[in-house]
Amino acid sequence: MTERPNIILILTDDQGYGDLSCTGNPVLQTPHLDQLYDQSVRLTDYHVDAMCSPTRAALMTGRYAARTGVWSTLRGRYIMRRDEITIADLFSDSGYRTGIFGKWHLGDNYPYRPFDRGFRESLSFGGGVVGEIPDHWDNDNFTATYLRNGAPEQHACYCTDVWFNEAMQFMAADETPFFCYISTNAPHGPFNVHEKYSAPYLQQGIPKQRARFYGMIANIDENIGRLRQWLADNNLTENTILIFMGDNGTAQGTGITAEGYPTDGYNAGMRGKKTWVYDGGHRNACFIHWPAGKLTGGRDVHHLTAHIDILPTLIDLCELSPPDAKLDGTSLTPLLNNAPNNWPARTLFVHQQQIDHPKKYKDFAAMTDRWRLVHTGVWREPQNELYDHKRDPEQKYDIAEHHPDIVQTLREDYETWWTDISRRFGEYSEIPIGSNHENPTTLTAHSWHGKEGIYSQRHVRQKERDNGYWAIDIEQDGEYEFELRRWPIEIDTPICAALPGRTGVPYVDDLLPGEALAIKTAKLQVGDIVQQKAVGEEDKGVTFQLSLKKGSTRVQTYFDDGIDEPPGAYYVYVKRISPA
Repeated sequence: MTERPNIILILTDDQGYGDLSCTGNPVLQTPHLDQLYDQSVRLTDYHVDAMCSPTRAALMTGRYAARTGVWSTLRGRYIMRRDEITIADLFSDSGYRTGIFGKWHLGDNYPYRPFDRGFRESLSFGGGVVGEIPDHWDNDNFTATYLRNGAPEQHACYCTDVWFNEAMQFMAADETPFFCYISTNAPHGPFNVHEKYSAPYLQQGIPKQRARFYGMIANIDENIGRLRQWLADNNLTENTILIFMGDNGTAQGTGITAEGYPTDGYNAGMRGKKTWVYDGGHRNACFIHWPAGKLTGGRDVHHLTAHIDILPTLIDLCELSPPDAKLDGTSLTPLLNNAPNNWPARTLFVHQQQIDHPKKYKDFAAMTDRWRLVHTGVWREPQNELYDHKRDPEQKYDIAEHHPDIVQTLREDYETWWTDISRRFGEYSEIPIGSNHENPTTLTAHSWHGKEGIYSQRHVRQKERDNGYWAIDIEQDGEYEFELRRWPIEIDTPICAALPGRTGVPYVDDLLPGEALAIKTAKLQVGDIVQQKAVGEEDKGVTFQLSLKKGSTRVQTYFDDGIDEPPGAYYVYVKRISPA
């Protein structure tokens, strides 16, 4: 190879396989993505995870997400272990410029932030959705404070437009080959978009939320068109590998019955949607376009493929040194080059573990080119269900009793897989405090190891009662200051005070007022150390000072208002103030 290719990886959030006109949607119009579809190699049986953070971890590492410590979108189980090697690490080490623009959702603290994981340029936000608890307070899709390599920076432009604008500036910076990851938070809710994008669907009688969801996709499509025109204008089309995909099944494109069958909207005939382990929850589109590598022409690849295959494929195509880690994926180069003679038969797995501690047999699918073994307790008592994907892609006819040998083989494959990926399930992705790389450290309820798990700033406003602990790593002996808050530091509001609602912002959903809390005491527990203080009506935070020794421990907080079990402090700011 005389000239290394550039790479643009585009990942959308909650856009399912059926949320494109090129995959048959009769209402949604995506002309620019349709054109990319027509010009690309398409993976027609391509699978991701049923939720976003696991897909992102698998994509970044070429490994099953649960192996990396990621199997949920909250409770601290979205934080990818610090010893994982990412796709950005590999490209950066090979001399590429690396940048991420948009959603990360694999950790908000050092050493888990995108610019700690190989991305030399990052513009992102806290948590997984604009407006989640780790995000800057009251961010919305139109006006927000994002994080530029960790530093706050204000933007007054629609979120998806920002990500594509920034990506193009990054790519234009110099002539060094680049790896550019554009990871939109759209069309994930809240479904806030300018009416010019949603109005055409409302006028057709599409339900309001779906019309807005489609409007967000229409804006993504417009940005895809802008990007491709920019590549053409800058003579970058020929030697740029452009990959487009979504991160899980559709969130809003279809309604489903209790059994997962579509009732309205469009889901390409698939059963299930986001969070389900039927195909509708995890089969997604994947288009790969690279003219210099002859990956063009609208050709389909029908073999079973997955997100874990993208990294090993790019290692092949870009001649990178592989990581010193076990990769679960397989390079798709033979399939992309239309030479699948030695392509191995294999079983791939998807599971849904939106809990703190994974449970064996909970909601999984074992997949081959022909078969789907599904085990789910979503809508009935768990049992093995077997579907012939080639004859029954809608997964209507459970034929497990007719093929006990296939069921047994796939169950054995699952047992082997679970034994392999579960070896480190007892570990936590601990959040360091006292590090020279991040001091102070912000702990938020989003990463509690809690009972239910809360994640949205709306939960903070509406005083959702939950509690949990943070798994932390005290990096240095020393004196530490812990400030417990109900409201984040940027709005400087007393713990017990109400907060006004927000209404009348164009194209943005109203926010309910933040309810007052009659908190009387605040308690902090760090390992075996417990301290408690009274909370005054005007206190914006309650500060504790502790002498701590280096090592792993847990932190838990309590705001006692005399009602049931005390909720925790939604925000805790931890600062090492002196060495021991």
